Amino acid sequence: MRKLFFLVLFLLPLFVLAQKKQITLEDIYKKGTFRGEPVRADFGQTSKDPEIKTDSLKDENGKPFGQADDITFSESYPNIVLLKKENEQIYRRSSKAFVYLYEANTKRLTKLAKEKVLHPSLSPDGKRIAYVMNNNLFVFDIAGKKSKAVTTDGKWNYVINGNCDWVYEEEFEFTQAYDWSPKGNYIAFYRFDESKVKEYEFTQFDNLYNKQYSYKYPKAGEANSIVDIYIYNVATGKKVKAQYEQGDIYIPRIKWTQDDNSLVVFWMNRHQDDLKLLLTNAKAGTSNLLYEEKNKYFVEINDDWWFLKDGKNFLFTSEMNGFRQLYLCSMDGKTKIQVTKGNTDVADVIGVDEKNRLIYYLLAYPRPMDRNLYVTNFEGSTITALTNDKAWHRITMNDDFTKFYDYKSDLNTPQVVTLNNIDINETGITTTVEKTVSESSKLKSKLDEYAIGKAEFIRVPNSKGDTLNGWMLKPSDFDPNKKYPVLFCNYGGPGSQQVANRFGAVSMWHQLLAERGFIVVSVDNTGTGFRGEEFKKKTYLQLGKFEIEDQMDAAKYIGNMPFVDKNNIGHWGWSYGGFMSALAITKGNEQFSAAVSVAPVTNWRFYDNIYTERYMRTPQENPKGYDDNSPINFTDKIKGKYLLIHGTADDNVHFQNSVQMIKSLVKSNIDFESAYYPDKNHGIGGMADNTTFHLWSKMTNWILTNLGNENTRKPMQQTKPSKGF
Repeated sequence: MRKLFFLVLFLLPLFVLAQKKQITLEDIYKKGTFRGEPVRADFGQTSKDPEIKTDSLKDENGKPFGQADDITFSESYPNIVLLKKENEQIYRRSSKAFVYLYEANTKRLTKLAKEKVLHPSLSPDGKRIAYVMNNNLFVFDIAGKKSKAVTTDGKWNYVINGNCDWVYEEEFEFTQAYDWSPKGNYIAFYRFDESKVKEYEFTQFDNLYNKQYSYKYPKAGEANSIVDIYIYNVATGKKVKAQYEQGDIYIPRIKWTQDDNSLVVFWMNRHQDDLKLLLTNAKAGTSNLLYEEKNKYFVEINDDWWFLKDGKNFLFTSEMNGFRQLYLCSMDGKTKIQVTKGNTDVADVIGVDEKNRLIYYLLAYPRPMDRNLYVTNFEGSTITALTNDKAWHRITMNDDFTKFYDYKSDLNTPQVVTLNNIDINETGITTTVEKTVSESSKLKSKLDEYAIGKAEFIRVPNSKGDTLNGWMLKPSDFDPNKKYPVLFCNYGGPGSQQVANRFGAVSMWHQLLAERGFIVVSVDNTGTGFRGEEFKKKTYLQLGKFEIEDQMDAAKYIGNMPFVDKNNIGHWGWSYGGFMSALAITKGNEQFSAAVSVAPVTNWRFYDNIYTERYMRTPQENPKGYDDNSPINFTDKIKGKYLLIHGTADDNVHFQNSVQMIKSLVKSNIDFESAYYPDKNHGIGGMADNTTFHLWSKMTNWILTNLGNENTRKPMQQTKPSKGF
């Protein structure tokens, strides 16, 4: 009887697992089975937005307007509403649409222009709407219902006004290239002269003879747009040009101060190691130096700049002392205070409470993979932790900084959302939970129906004396006496982070692979973020070198674990991660037996100059750095299996990268597999045409076939016969 009891006890976990459902690709990429429960940050404020039933509206021709793609309300002017129709995506951050002005008090609907426009925005005084059309900037007068052209020289692939060129949009991470002054008396805008920038083109396979799409794309070492900043006086219609040192430079930001006559122009040299803030007079265009920062590597550009309402100070983040910290400077340049200190990076600034002189921010602490909410006064003399645990806190605060929503999760636990109160008194700052809004009950219940594995954090030594952060996901029915194949999932690019203590860092696709008998691993290599400047910038001038050496060291380390099949270790990545996978199968041929590269950079000479030169300088200055770390130059080292995937309309990492890689593979007589997706951009997505499902099915079955062993399951059965490539 005792033996029977222990036999039942031993077999019970296997029986329980057998009752669990298997994750399918349809669950993930078609049905949305594991979709989370969205929680909107609602602070109980009464909405002033008018209720609009767009179906009842009629357009300028008297036809029913129908549904709007987007509705934008103005908090200051609730009667003025902007409606968008037929929204059309251009690049990553840009889109255009037909835009209508709806005046709620009169129920009048007015189309701003006959063509689609970009970046419609209401002036601070509520009298005008600025927008960009055909590379020109316009101002629409609401009372007169007429548009006025601020510029007239805009021309495709030559001159752009008020909108970014491709490389600024992608690498400086903004697309609206104009901004109203605080009172609406001026508009500061960019003018890009693209005439000297070389064009890149690709084929769009959309009709009998196809067509070519051509746009300006400055590759590493090549000429950039000439950028001028103009300031337009709305009342007089006159423009002045902001004065700054010309040449091979960038203007990565412009920001108005609280003074309607003072614009800050951010000037940066091409090496991106010298940043100057120029305080510019809106009337005359003259300027004086407000702040300068130099760095032996490069200066990070972001939006963490706050010009305070007192008109005397500004706040910003910087890595000038080795870690990303907060600083307070006076506008006259006489004082500078380091507000936060320590060997931990400020990960994000949540809000600046000028009334109480407090800054709320997230710290990558107690570990780089955690996020906790802190608050400090402007002087940095009092710092308080408002959350304090090994978890990931995402925070949304209300406008007066009295409440916040805390979206808390960890590696294996879906988010719990609470609404919290902030109490500021003589003894300090404290928080209390007002209510628990969501515990992700539906998602947790759904996950319980499946054999979901528990991921764990690992610490991996590299050959340079550093310890790397990683996570490992084992099959839920893990048997330490078996040998499992391993798949590395890696991005690894500068400042990135995949090893994060939040739910979703381990995806359901990772869980699917683990369910089918794989150990899935992710390791953040040298060059990734939130471990200080030196760890992040060590890859300077040689992108790929230390990164792939770390991945190889990690593969050796994990390959020595008794339950790992060291002859079946693979590497998968997308974009920068695809570059890493290409290096894994070439330079890392002794450690990695298979690799999947999706939309990879294969030679940094092919990529844009702002991103590439930030880390590598130009190919003319640093040819060895480019050549020694290009997988194209090492295809003869490949011993394992390789799958290369790309979209033919990738405007970011050009299809050229994979074509050149294939040329090298053929020359080296290396067998490989490839898949291309016609007319797909860098994201290679699409639900209506089945692209997303097909892509992930292709990769999954290839990995199961080429990396699996006797302990893994066979390739997945598809619901319909594959028509494949």
